[in-house]
Amino acid sequence: MMDIRDKKLLASKGISEEKIAAQLECFKKGFPFMKLQAAASIGKGILSLGAKDVDLYLEVWNNYAKSGKKVVKFVPASGAASRMFKGLFGFLNADYDVPTTDEEKAFFAHIKCFAFFEDLNAVCIKNEGKSIDGLIAAGNYKAVVDNLLNAKGLNYGNLPKGLLKFHKYQDGPRTPLEEHLVEGALYAADAKNEVHIHFTVSPSHRELFEKKVSEKVPAFEKKFGVKYCITFSEQKSSTDTIAVNLDNTPFRTESGDLMFRPGGHGSLIENLNDLDYDVVFIKNIDNVVPDSIKDDTVKYKKVLAGVLVSIQVKVFEYLNLLDSGKYTIDQLREIIQFLHKTLCVRSESLKQLEDVELVLYLKKVLNRPIRVCGMVRNVGEPGGGPFLAYNFDGSISLQILESSQIDMNNPEAKTMFKQGTHFNPVDLVCAIKDYKGHNFNLLSFVDPKTGFISQKSKNGKELRALELPGLWNGAMSDWSTIFVEVPLTTFNPVKSVNDLLRKQHQS
Repeated sequence: MMDIRDKKLLASKGISEEKIAAQLECFKKGFPFMKLQAAASIGKGILSLGAKDVDLYLEVWNNYAKSGKKVVKFVPASGAASRMFKGLFGFLNADYDVPTTDEEKAFFAHIKCFAFFEDLNAVCIKNEGKSIDGLIAAGNYKAVVDNLLNAKGLNYGNLPKGLLKFHKYQDGPRTPLEEHLVEGALYAADAKNEVHIHFTVSPSHRELFEKKVSEKVPAFEKKFGVKYCITFSEQKSSTDTIAVNLDNTPFRTESGDLMFRPGGHGSLIENLNDLDYDVVFIKNIDNVVPDSIKDDTVKYKKVLAGVLVSIQVKVFEYLNLLDSGKYTIDQLREIIQFLHKTLCVRSESLKQLEDVELVLYLKKVLNRPIRVCGMVRNVGEPGGGPFLAYNFDGSISLQILESSQIDMNNPEAKTMFKQGTHFNPVDLVCAIKDYKGHNFNLLSFVDPKTGFISQKSKNGKELRALELPGLWNGAMSDWSTIFVEVPLTTFNPVKSVNDLLRKQHQS
């Protein structure tokens, strides 16, 4: 039962009682597994482009970028860096004082290779009276980690990942935020040479991001001859989800308040929905590389965008034809073939539809947001997989699914999951306006049945948390989707601090 204090809390967050009731029902019933038709692969849902195709799509994008259309780079950047340093936090709290695990040994063996080394060395001298070399010689390894992670030093354990120093350059280190500014200039500049980039950030870090942007933008504008238009937004409190006890009753804090948790990256569909652009590039904050190996990243971002624009032109042609009423049976068959072969959408119900019903169906299926997703070969990295999956209306379409959405107790589904050849590195280019130039309401294309339930804890007490359908999973479930193979060189995430020691980040 909700008391007056509960209702005030809901009102302050913009959450209705009906929404809470629906969330509590999700905890009780859970979410259904997705039924798989097959893992997507080359020739079966994933396009593999030859050299001529690549050149063609590059030209298509370069022409589109000069056409006056509005383009934005959308970067989810609210993630804290704490998980990057999980191993080092463990070392600080360990009952031993010298590096013991392979991760700890690698960190100290290559500590001078990190872009933040000079900053860390300076703060160690300031706070401890010794350099990093001096502290290590004295066996005081934990002082080095303490000065890296905590507020007395660089505070990296509490900063957003986007503001950590990742890469070394002659003119000084760069953060992921700066690398995204560079990327934006290289593939997302519009006809006016404006580069629009939108970062989603946490409220507690917004000021830090704004400060970094104001410091760095002038130099990059001069270097690339562009004008940056940088905007920020925060995850809306109305997208928070209620936490529950293990018996699915609302979890309450020690003060008796209902506990809410961020709804996951799927909440960002609302931030995306607020943007007014023709094309949106989406990429995670930590998937960046130094300039020396950016070529593939830039090239294939443009290629994906070229594919998107080409598909959109065809979709708009078909929708205008259907609107005109001046189509032939052969043209309807052509559209159906386009759905089958290009968009990989199939529905058995098509055979039973009369002509008028068929046209209405085709218009509905075509008039949707479009996303082109880069897919890389599966080499054991974490990430959602591309599948041909059954939707809840019985149709089949391309979907990006997480392992939690697949019934691993079903031998057939488990086999399909293991047969997956590719995974999604969060490399998307999206078109979010319809053929009449109006913004889609992206919230109407979310599949609410594709959320996640996870186990968490608060002050040692177990709880269950609800995550909304993921941004590139269920939040885009009803979008027109195209998968394109891109080189593995375009995917270089930093999940652990030692990932920065990989050669891709040391170039």
